[in-house]
Amino acid sequence: LNATFELKDAPDEVAPLLIKGEADIAAVPANLASVIYNKTKGGVSVIAVNTLGVLYIVDNGNPVSTVADLKGKTIYASGKGASPEYALDFILTGNGLEPEKDVTIEWKSEHAECLQALLKNPDSVAMLPQPFVTVAQSKADTVKVDLDLTEEWNKLGTGSEMITGVAVVRNAFAAEHPEVVAQFLADYEASVDWVNNNTDAAGDLIGKYGIIDAAVAKKAIPACNIVFESGDEMKKDLSGYLKVLFDAAPESVGGALPGDDFYYNAQ
Repeated sequence: LNATFELKDAPDEVAPLLIKGEADIAAVPANLASVIYNKTKGGVSVIAVNTLGVLYIVDNGNPVSTVADLKGKTIYASGKGASPEYALDFILTGNGLEPEKDVTIEWKSEHAECLQALLKNPDSVAMLPQPFVTVAQSKADTVKVDLDLTEEWNKLGTGSEMITGVAVVRNAFAAEHPEVVAQFLADYEASVDWVNNNTDAAGDLIGKYGIIDAAVAKKAIPACNIVFESGDEMKKDLSGYLKVLFDAAPESVGGALPGDDFYYNAQ
């Protein structure tokens, strides 16, 4: 088979391609994979987890050491009505804080606005994802990382992982070309290993393809939690994550948790 590869600016550009059958394999946010599964009535399966949590709490001169230290703080964040909001609420609640009462969360439309607000209010903190944390630090050396929200999620003992991104396949394509899917997964795992072990070369490629600046990518890659999970490990971690989102807002996963057939090559 001849394969073509395309980069899109936003996940909303990818979902229709899968639904219409114009794309066969795609990398999408974890919750969007579940939404597509529900929209297509089980027409896609997740084949790999590729990115764990990438959210961090950063400060601009007044650091916090624990989630509990966020009490009384203003948190600037983007991603309201999406997985960042649900993940933050879950972590705050798990540490005894009420999101609407004990902290002030000011939702912004984009990460750059969060950074601008943080720089104007030195007693505040911001929730930012990588690689934007590294971008922010390149613009203001006073910005420091306080909390890794993936670690904070894990401390709550859910038995799952905070997950950002996954790879999915159209089931019709997988049924017709199982050997292609198998080869893709082998190559994908090798690619993840190479990126994590060759950050300079990987950063140069990321810059070459216009994703983000190469220098930023080289610094950010170690904090981006790029992984390869498939099979039973993928199912355990992803199903637990989607359950947390579903309990917070069913529409975030498409109104229903996906069935076992959502997890490719899992028992």
